[in-house]
Amino acid sequence: MDSLEKIKEEVISCKKCKLWQFRINAVPGEGNPKAEIMFVGEAPGENEDKEGRPFVGAAGKLLTQLIKEILGLERDQVFITNVVKCRPPNNRDPEEEEIMACSPYLDRQIDIIMPKIIVTLGRHSTKYIFSKMGENFSSITKVRGKSYVWKYKEKEIIVFPTYHPAAALYNPNLRKILEEDFKKIKEIAITPKRYTIDYFLGGKNRSWDKREESDSNSSK
Repeated sequence: MDSLEKIKEEVISCKKCKLWQFRINAVPGEGNPKAEIMFVGEAPGENEDKEGRPFVGAAGKLLTQLIKEILGLERDQVFITNVVKCRPPNNRDPEEEEIMACSPYLDRQIDIIMPKIIVTLGRHSTKYIFSKMGENFSSITKVRGKSYVWKYKEKEIIVFPTYHPAAALYNPNLRKILEEDFKKIKEIAITPKRYTIDYFLGGKNRSWDKREESDSNSSK
């Protein structure tokens, strides 16, 4: 039977692509195996490579802050990982063959955790998850801040793309956008029944449930 611990052991010893030659530590991911919210980044950076843990550098501190201050959760209540589990040299973008070699680990993690919401951080993780969903991906700017439904193995997982926290460190103007996106994530996590299914379909037709709309109007 598959388990997160088994995946961790496989990732630590993995040599499926050339990245193993450059790593100090592989970074399988960490958090609650029954998490309702799963965060998926692109690949580990320098600090993550040193510690063998995801999002522990400056971008990780911002992510942790957003999780705690806006979502009201601790890091160990969510699950945090990346599409690629080893650091690309000099923090370059992961190559397609590296994503193809490593992404089955992420697929298995999703299978085990079956989260309610997957938050994709940045274009690489969003592009990968969108490919699994059969959705077209053009740019993170166009899709971020919207909710998508992934009908996955008899379950519906909400996919919510947003910017990678590192982008907000380089561009302070994105910090406010990232904070607003996390407020949307909290709203979805806490009050999912307020939305019709159309609300989640690519951010289109974002109408409230008509019965609730009627109730709301009658109470005014």
